[in-house]
Amino acid sequence: MSSSEYPTGGSARNTPATPRTAGGPEQPASPPARVGTIVWGLIVLALAALIIVARLGLVDLNGSYVLIGLMLGAGAALVVGGLISARGRDKKSSTGKS
Repeated sequence: MSSSEYPTGGSARNTPATPRTAGGPEQPASPPARVGTIVWGLIVLALAALIIVARLGLVDLNGSYVLIGLMLGAGAALVVGGLISARGRDKKSSTGKS
């Protein structure tokens, strides 16, 4: 018996890294980024930038106004992002029939 008779687990195996090409429909490589994740990332970046600016002494910031501004911006971003996401989903699921 030679070693070529036994499968070695090489490229013939179907693993998550090697999707099936024959048969079922192709799936996207990765899901799109969620709106909430993007908004929270922007909030963290904005807070970090404001802390750096305040520590450098370039601007004197009032914490209450900063939090109010961040909450208004985050709320608006979540609402607009949700509407855009819902609008995109509606276009994909349309069958073209009235």
